[in-house]
Amino acid sequence: MSKEQKFFNALKDVFVGAKIEGESGYINLMRIKSRYYEKGVFPKLHEDIEKALEPFPNFRDELFDKLYAFFNRYFSESGSIYFRYTPIHQNVYEKVYTDDKDVMLFWKTHMLYYVKTDRMFKSLEVEIESQKFFFDVSTLQHKKANEKREIIYSLKEKQKEGTITFTVAYSEKGKKTKIDEILKALKKAGIKIREDLLDHAFRVFERQSEIDYFINKNAKVFLEEQFNLWLYQYVFLGESVWTESRIKQLQTLKDIAFKIIVFISQFEDELVKIWNKPKFVLNSNYVITLDRIAVKDIDFIGRLLKHHNFKAQVEEWKQLGIVEDSFKKSSIIEKNNKIAEAHAYLPIDTKYFKDLELGMLSLFDNIDEALDGWLIKSENYQALNTIFKKFQGRVQTVYIDPPFNTGDDFDYKDNFQDSTWLALMDDRIELAHSILNQMGSFYLHLDENANHLGRLVMDKHFGAKHFRREIIWDIQVLSGFKVKGAEYNWILGHQVIFFYTKGDKYYFDKLIQPQSLKYLESFNRTDEKGLKYQVAHGRRIYKHEVEDKGKPFGDVWADLKDIINVERPFLDVWKELTASVDFSKPMRSVWSDIMSFQQQPTSSERVDFDTQKPEKLLERIIKSSSKEDQIILDYFSGTGTTAVTAQKLKRKWLAVELGQQINTLILPRCKKTLSGHETAVSRDNNFKGGGFFKYYEMEQYEDTLHRVKYDDSDLFDDPNQDPYGQYVFMRDLKMLDALEVDLKKNKVKVDFSKLYDGIDIAETLSNLTGKWIKRISADAVEFSDGEKVYLKHLDYKLIKPLIWW
Repeated sequence: MSKEQKFFNALKDVFVGAKIEGESGYINLMRIKSRYYEKGVFPKLHEDIEKALEPFPNFRDELFDKLYAFFNRYFSESGSIYFRYTPIHQNVYEKVYTDDKDVMLFWKTHMLYYVKTDRMFKSLEVEIESQKFFFDVSTLQHKKANEKREIIYSLKEKQKEGTITFTVAYSEKGKKTKIDEILKALKKAGIKIREDLLDHAFRVFERQSEIDYFINKNAKVFLEEQFNLWLYQYVFLGESVWTESRIKQLQTLKDIAFKIIVFISQFEDELVKIWNKPKFVLNSNYVITLDRIAVKDIDFIGRLLKHHNFKAQVEEWKQLGIVEDSFKKSSIIEKNNKIAEAHAYLPIDTKYFKDLELGMLSLFDNIDEALDGWLIKSENYQALNTIFKKFQGRVQTVYIDPPFNTGDDFDYKDNFQDSTWLALMDDRIELAHSILNQMGSFYLHLDENANHLGRLVMDKHFGAKHFRREIIWDIQVLSGFKVKGAEYNWILGHQVIFFYTKGDKYYFDKLIQPQSLKYLESFNRTDEKGLKYQVAHGRRIYKHEVEDKGKPFGDVWADLKDIINVERPFLDVWKELTASVDFSKPMRSVWSDIMSFQQQPTSSERVDFDTQKPEKLLERIIKSSSKEDQIILDYFSGTGTTAVTAQKLKRKWLAVELGQQINTLILPRCKKTLSGHETAVSRDNNFKGGGFFKYYEMEQYEDTLHRVKYDDSDLFDDPNQDPYGQYVFMRDLKMLDALEVDLKKNKVKVDFSKLYDGIDIAETLSNLTGKWIKRISADAVEFSDGEKVYLKHLDYKLIKPLIWW
């Protein structure tokens, strides 16, 4: 292969990328890039290079060799542009300091938006023990973002020449591969195969490449800067004799390189615009308890009871364990036309009563002010970027418990582990910093896998001077509990929470904890063996027994009520001992009195999630850093602990989560909380139930890529402009097919049904403008500043950022 062929093949790979089968917005864009390359870039570049080489034909091989050497350093197999391959001898330079900082955090993907990690699956034939398997990925719908989803296999009916063919898909709603059914179907077809052989074939298929997808924030500036540095290095470390011809050759090299850079960067710029465009709100519903409705209009509850979908609502309550199987709707309203106290906190989900939803919302004078929380299903950068205007300056406390960079709880390639994790965290922390009010606080929860990086990235955005404390949470691993790697190392018994504030002045409530209890004085009796004891319930309680069952950790007293298998007499002793305690000591930064779920596996708040955090942990953080009615944000919501704890503490909350657990775990947990489901935090704070929150999905980056319309227009058709500088997407339709233009009446009608089903235009506009919703009707939305927007005659200029960029 000639150096020219090698360069153009590499350039084609940049534009077209490795061939990926299946369906996704990204693949849609790669097809567009391929078309532009074949029809526009390739022939135009050939023409310009031939013309540029006419004065010095001997420079041809060197030109292509140097172009290849440069561009090969910066393009990954997914088309991402960054420091992909940087041998030491190439001496890549990057600005890693500023005038006011002598040390700055640098990582190889810092100039990128992290999108997701996904496998580049291709249809593949596998042969194991003379049995052939074929895996068809032609209909595979790729992941929209970085959610964890398993691959599932379905047996195709037709088997070709003894080859067993499978259709490959990502799991939806927890579906799994039905191995037993596959084996039965194969047996029925006369094919006998062992289960372990089938599993082996699946594993072989899944070994295909896993790739991190990034978008360069400013590809043109990055590549031009890197080329100038590269050329500068070559000039001053290379030749020492320079002729006029040689200088012109290198100028030609730079001109050609910059033409390529300008064109390549247009595709990255388009991706950046799609990534950062505000997103539509979709499929929104409200959850509200009956007591909140009854205060406004008791008769409205009667309308709910008569609704044909009320049975479905009752069935949900039964599945959640909120009501017994014997529950009857007639028990809700008593004869005095009041709600029965036992049913006051039953949560109504408006998804069952969409025809009554607007009527229910009309009961409230100010809807957003009446809400306790917002639960958002979305990739968290998209969510934060979209809700930014609405919640900027309104959030008091941010707590996040992100992936710890262990490889078990986050998808990424091992060799990009730290840089990918930092790219994920960096932009999202920056947005969260901006959304906080000036008295706000940020808590970042990590373990030893990422705490060193977390501190650095927090310093970058909050400033080292706003670092307030490193909190050590002693997770108190129980004796005998299996811990990964414990046989070779010290058992990990703590996690770290970094506490930062946005400004020099901040709200902080100095919570107090009991001082050392000096319980030894209470054991004032001595038995015949000289052992100290106390008497409770007619029996002796020995000092060493109490120490074994639950002892003070430093100055922090463990709560025996929550310790596993504690006998009743010990609780009585505990009450006696704590009756005279001085509770005047400020809270220490080592928290040993909050147990992890390793210690309380039967807790009433426990869900099936290994990394769940206890409500008591969030209670301390929220109480110390916020007042009632202030907003608490968690954009790695996980199991929803932050949301439900904030609800019980009379704070408003914002919870963002991407995975399926938002529907299977967080939403049900929030509903149970509103119903009055009892935990230690609800008991301690006298929370009986009740609440009102909204939940919705958000349009995602991949959704937009799926729907964007790009034309087959010719490139470089404006003779008055530099052909490489013409923005190739300027004439494209993008998402403008949502508009119907009536030229005769000079009107533009907006029809969102051409884009998505279930668009919540009121919430979408609220996010877009930053104005809170006051009232919603079928025809209009009224915002808190009094502005009314009529939905049936919507001014397209309002929603232009959503559909054209």
